[in-house]
Amino acid sequence: MKHTFLKSISILSILVLSAFTTKETKEVNIAESVVNWVGHKVTGQHEGTITLQQGALEFSNNELTGGNFVMDMTTINTTDLEGNYKDKLDGHLKADDFFGVEAHKTASLIFTSVSKNDSNYAVEGDLTIKGITNKISFVLALTENSATTALKVDRTKYGIKYGSASFFDGLKDKAIYDEFDLNVSLKF
Repeated sequence: MKHTFLKSISILSILVLSAFTTKETKEVNIAESVVNWVGHKVTGQHEGTITLQQGALEFSNNELTGGNFVMDMTTINTTDLEGNYKDKLDGHLKADDFFGVEAHKTASLIFTSVSKNDSNYAVEGDLTIKGITNKISFVLALTENSATTALKVDRTKYGIKYGSASFFDGLKDKAIYDEFDLNVSLKF
């Protein structure tokens, strides 16, 4: 009898606790969210944007627990050049020796682990570019209706070796650094 009573109390406790757990998925407002990229080379840098196709953040009791995003790689856009130079760089970034957008129209990020770190969140996730998935870690700052982060991505882990001094000798001032930056501002 005592065993049955304790079992009943345990089940009741679980039901009561789960009743107070609120889970919520917040869709990202694609029109108001921005993904900026910066690619660095020996002689300078170039920058631009990529449009999010979709995204959502998951919460439990108002604490971030997950997220997933899809970027439309066909929208890679250089913002620091104009005219012919811009068209040439945009075309090169979309070509097979960079992001190969004809075959890989999207890239994705799925959060695999989230932990609160002071007022921010330490996030680990699976980033897929050109069909290749690698782990990535970053810090996400969250406010009531927005989130921001800055990620460093090693492009060579995704088969993007063009102009990399890690793979080609003699590039000198034509070398492009392996890491590029993604600066993300999300609205939801």
